[in-house]
Amino acid sequence: MNLDASETRDAASRAQGLLARAREGMARRLVGKSELVDGILTAVVADGHVLLEGVPGLAKTLAVKTFAELAGLTFRRVQFTPDLLPGDITGSLFYDAPTGRFVPREGPVFTNVLLADEVNRAPAKVQSALLEAMEERQVTIGDRSIPLPKPFFVLATQNPIEQEGTFRLPEAQVDRFLLKVLADYPDMEEELEIVRRVADGMSAAHKPLLSVEDIEFLRSAARSVRVEPDILDYAVRLVRASRPTGDDGAPQALRELRRYMEYGASPRASIYLYRCARVGALFAGRDFALPEDVKAAALPVLRHRIIPSYEAEAEGITSDVVIRRLLSIVPVP
Repeated sequence: MNLDASETRDAASRAQGLLARAREGMARRLVGKSELVDGILTAVVADGHVLLEGVPGLAKTLAVKTFAELAGLTFRRVQFTPDLLPGDITGSLFYDAPTGRFVPREGPVFTNVLLADEVNRAPAKVQSALLEAMEERQVTIGDRSIPLPKPFFVLATQNPIEQEGTFRLPEAQVDRFLLKVLADYPDMEEELEIVRRVADGMSAAHKPLLSVEDIEFLRSAARSVRVEPDILDYAVRLVRASRPTGDDGAPQALRELRRYMEYGASPRASIYLYRCARVGALFAGRDFALPEDVKAAALPVLRHRIIPSYEAEAEGITSDVVIRRLLSIVPVP
């Protein structure tokens, strides 16, 4: 939608109120986890998928389920295992005796919010089937391509410490995730509050605080956020700086940093960084993006797209460290 300046400011203000309401609703169930909550909400507004990484017991599943309830969306959870088949997710054809025809039976992917639990335990064929759903928003069963419900989000979890019975996610699939959000241990005060809440009985589900119409409004409001050319240029320069090969005119600090990069981010990262900067502006109630919005989105957008080199791994330098150094090197407009 095309809005004038006053309408755009009003839309940004309303969007901030909706996002604040969603944050507050999720905080009734979750203790802390602000990065996790904001990551889920950002992906919803930017129309992308989220990869959640953390050890078991850190409320990843609870966060996804809580969001689905508060948004009034259908929710399904699939526990990924090595013996899972593509049809277990997408559905399959079954023979309908009365009609003498094979009819598609829809699988759990036909939902608004799909929680792919321990997604890295699934074999390659299952990953391929999930990839079509994530990218094309459709599923092929037999000779038919069936569109998925709208909106559709995949929120996948993976355990970083277990290796037995796991399959490394293909880079093509990892790149389809808008964000990679890390779930970390709570601090002392947060863990005390978690224990108190569980001991006293977890609060019941609340009535939906958002609707499908609200989500569509938030997306329209995000598309109306103004991004000046120098802000877009900054986002693209940041992504281009993440690649191990680049312009000869790069500063010395960047040339030294490149030895810690095996592979860098694709142009899809530039697109997602642009989208997330717009959503970040909405969180702040602004109808225009700032360099700070780009910087705030850099870690979750880039951490799964920058592959550290062998030298980086040997020195304990993670992709997050590389990104923080990039943010200090690339000039801010």
